[in-house]
Amino acid sequence: MALRRAAHQLHDARPLVFDDPLAVSILGPEYREELSRTPDKAKRPFSAGLRAFMVTRARLAEDTLADAQAQYGVRQYLVLGAGLDTFAYRNPYTDVQVFEVDHPATQAWKLERLSTAKIDVPQSTTHVAVDFEKDSLAEKLDAAGFDMTIPTVTAWLGVVPYLTLEAFRDTTGLLGSFAAGSEVIFDYSQPAEVLSPREQLMLKSLSERVALAGEPFRLFFTPESLQQELTIAGLEVAHDYNSREMTAKYLDHRKDGLELRGQAARICVARVPMASGMGR
Repeated sequence: MALRRAAHQLHDARPLVFDDPLAVSILGPEYREELSRTPDKAKRPFSAGLRAFMVTRARLAEDTLADAQAQYGVRQYLVLGAGLDTFAYRNPYTDVQVFEVDHPATQAWKLERLSTAKIDVPQSTTHVAVDFEKDSLAEKLDAAGFDMTIPTVTAWLGVVPYLTLEAFRDTTGLLGSFAAGSEVIFDYSQPAEVLSPREQLMLKSLSERVALAGEPFRLFFTPESLQQELTIAGLEVAHDYNSREMTAKYLDHRKDGLELRGQAARICVARVPMASGMGR
């Protein structure tokens, strides 16, 4: 994910979909050669399509935060499975506290990368190390000073397809207990049986590659089945974006070949409903 965000900074036309001035530096010089080998979009269109998906979902998450901050002054941003996400280190909102959640080993590696790249960690950033096989996310967040009584925007990107249904329900159940008006942005994959034959082959190829890397796809939803799960968790769908909608939102009129392909992957924005008669 970090490599594709960085490749976007170097190889795609301006204006960028997702402008991240720290995306290249956090990777470090050892990845420069790999970045220089980013496939030509005309020769590897599906690789470019995956990059387009990753940068548009990142842009949507930060746009959702920006809208929430402008509309009702949201003061918490939760990043689940943060990886090498850099928002916390270029956070433009002085009153927004960013909570980054990740596995202890991954988080330690990230802190090492930040130090090597001389990227400052602002006081508005709180790192929360969570081993999901042993720890309670709710307890860890509480210990870190997270306030469940105020609206929060949560970015949960590149995680859901790798979860078990039980883990998904545990997390959405917690997100559904956040303060009214809280929002979460996450991506998910549709099952092969609802896709075209060509997309089924694409999904099969990608599934085989991630399985070889030790992180197999486990969880698939249709928009209808996802909505049912979210309702049980106390969340409502604000918008469930397909690739055509994301293209219209972020990629229309680009001439550099950066485009989304297929309908397998979708991005959902869900929220905790406001009480009846209440507004933000």
